[in-house]
Amino acid sequence: MKLLDLDHENFVDKAEQAINRLNEEKDNRGKPIRVVSTSQIRNLLSMTSDIYHKVILLREEDLDEDVKGRIAYLRVRCIYESGRNESVKVFVKNSRLLEILPKIATRKEYILFSQYMEALVAWRKYRYGQDS
Repeated sequence: MKLLDLDHENFVDKAEQAINRLNEEKDNRGKPIRVVSTSQIRNLLSMTSDIYHKVILLREEDLDEDVKGRIAYLRVRCIYESGRNESVKVFVKNSRLLEILPKIATRKEYILFSQYMEALVAWRKYRYGQDS
């Protein structure tokens, strides 16, 4: 099962690549953009986790309207947080969240997405350590 180019074999590596690119980004004046904090990512992970708990209880493979609505709202939150903070915007862009979220249609795809989000948080913490 693939979600864009994510699958159960490569999602950890894709998360690592996205996080490793964070410190390469520059603003329009050429200055480095600060790396997103783990707490900023965890806000999105928290929403992802809430949806995950709903998805796990579904009996059907296809997502119901409630879950689809929650995923759409998660997408809105990614857009909103990106607009508020340049480092979140870089994170969302590098992790391709706005491309992935609208493609999720099944339980398996959402579970893969949730695992990818966890991997992003883990790699952020591993690569950059504590927030300063």
